Amino acid sequence: MRMKIVVLDGFTLNPGDNPWDDIEALGELMVYDRTPNDEIVQRAIGADILLTNKTPITAETIAQLPNLRFISVLATGYNVVNVAAAREQEIPVSNVPVYATDAVAQHVFALLLTLIHQPTLHDQAIRDGQWQSRGDFSFWLSPLSELRGKTFGIIGFGRIGQAVAKLATAFGMKVLAYDCSKQQAAFSEGITRAETIEDIFRLSDVVSLHCPQTASNTGLIGATSLSTMKPSALLINTARGGLINERDLADALKEKRLAGAALDVVSAEPISADNPLLTAPNCLFTPHIAWAAREARHRLMAGTAANIKAFLSGRPINVVGE
Repeated sequence: MRMKIVVLDGFTLNPGDNPWDDIEALGELMVYDRTPNDEIVQRAIGADILLTNKTPITAETIAQLPNLRFISVLATGYNVVNVAAAREQEIPVSNVPVYATDAVAQHVFALLLTLIHQPTLHDQAIRDGQWQSRGDFSFWLSPLSELRGKTFGIIGFGRIGQAVAKLATAFGMKVLAYDCSKQQAAFSEGITRAETIEDIFRLSDVVSLHCPQTASNTGLIGATSLSTMKPSALLINTARGGLINERDLADALKEKRLAGAALDVVSAEPISADNPLLTAPNCLFTPHIAWAAREARHRLMAGTAANIKAFLSGRPINVVGE
C-alpha cells in the first residue's frame, strides 16, 4: 500500500517551475500551496509522511496524527517542528542541510554591492532627467567605495559562511570570522579567526550574519553590539530575522550610527506594516529570497525525495536532533 504524503506549504518550493514528480513517484501525494494554522490537522490527518517548510508542526498537532511516521522539512532550519515531541512518538524528522549555499552567498554580495553602488537610485535619476540636466558626463547621488582592503566580518562559519568568505577574498577583502558552533570550523588561509564576537563588531566594515537563531542569540544585533560598530559599517542578514533587535537597528540607522543595512529576513514574515525598519534610511530589503534560486530549489526537491526514499528503506538520513 502506497504511503500518503502531504505537503502543507509547497508554493515557495514549486511555484510552477519545480515539479513534484520525484516525490509523487514515492506515494500518494497531496500538495497544498499554503495551510492556515487552523487547518493543519484537518489536512494532515491520515498522512504517513508530512512535508513542511514554515507551517508549524507542534506537539499538539503531532498528538492528533496517529498515522504520522515521518516528517521532512523543506528547508535547512527545522525550528517549525517540535522535534522532541516527534521523537517521543518515534517519528524521525529530517531536513535538507545542503542545497542553497551558493545561492545565499551570491545574494549576500548582491545586497552588499547594491548598498555601496545604489544602481536603482541612479537608474531612476537618469529616467527623471537628472543626467541631462546636470550637464556632466558623470554624477553620483550616494557615496561610492571599493571593497578591496576592507574587513568583512562573518558571524557563523558553517558552509554558507565559508562560501561567503571565498567571495569576499575574491574582492580583495580581509575576512574576519567568528564560529558560533561548538564544532571547530575550517579556517582556511587568508581568513582570520575572531577571538570574540565583539572583535567582529568593532573591526569590521561589513558584518554578515550566518548563524542559526537560538534562544541565546536572539537579538544579538542590538543596542550594545551596534554601539561598538563603525558608523561607516554595513550590516547584512540572510540568516534569521530574530537575530536583530529591529527597533535598535532602526534607531542606529536614523541617528547615522550605522551607514546601512540589507536584510533578506525579518522577525515576522511577511513583514508587518509597523516594522520600524521600513522607515529607516538606507535599509534595503528582499523578501526572504536568498535561498530561492531555481537551481537551489531543484536541489531542495531532490534532497527531500532522497530523505523520503531513505525513510522508506528503513534507513532515514539527515535526521535532526539526534
